[in-house]
Amino acid sequence: MLYSVRAGKLTTAGALTGGLLGVTIFLGAGWWGVALLSLFFGLGSAASAWKVTEKRHLGLAEENKGRRTAGQVLANAGVAALAGLLSWQLPLHAPLFQLMLAGSFAAATADTLSSELGNVYGRRYYNIWTLRPDTRGLNGVVSLEGTLLGLAGSALLALVYCLATSRLQHFLLLLVAGTVGNLADSVLGATVERRHLLSNNAVNTLNTAVGAGTAGVLYWLS
Repeated sequence: MLYSVRAGKLTTAGALTGGLLGVTIFLGAGWWGVALLSLFFGLGSAASAWKVTEKRHLGLAEENKGRRTAGQVLANAGVAALAGLLSWQLPLHAPLFQLMLAGSFAAATADTLSSELGNVYGRRYYNIWTLRPDTRGLNGVVSLEGTLLGLAGSALLALVYCLATSRLQHFLLLLVAGTVGNLADSVLGATVERRHLLSNNAVNTLNTAVGAGTAGVLYWLS
């Protein structure tokens, strides 16, 4: 928390919120849950800082100098914290809620990497709702390169989860959960967010909820 504030990664309120969510995640998933939180935060911060000068020139850099606020932290990790709380309180169903926790982070990671790095390395940009060419950086605009980078982020997070829990059979489930959550985020961005019906934080919350929900459904089907 202290490092995040001193390094300009989080506001003070954001760091305090992250610390509280981290405790809840720890209660439900132990140290590997905190590791997933840290991995998401590290990858997201690195992606946001990558070629930031170029992003600023294009008007694509994050506001507030890239420092995440309490609202942004809650939007990205709130669903994971809720899953951690349920895992802690309902230990008989802990494997389900722990997978949902990982699914929420897989979706959050995919979304962050696909948008931050896709804006740098993408070649062709399309509106995910209309499938027509669109302007880079607008809500709901995707690229093949960005989508693949998001998938890679989900794969890395899924690998850490599988190695930490010895649940190797869940690797593909988390890849699907991360991708579905990422695509849902883009669809919401192209529709309700562009029309200012939902804020970016609300869309990010739904992204993680879809990732968690997809992981939960696949768990019961497997």
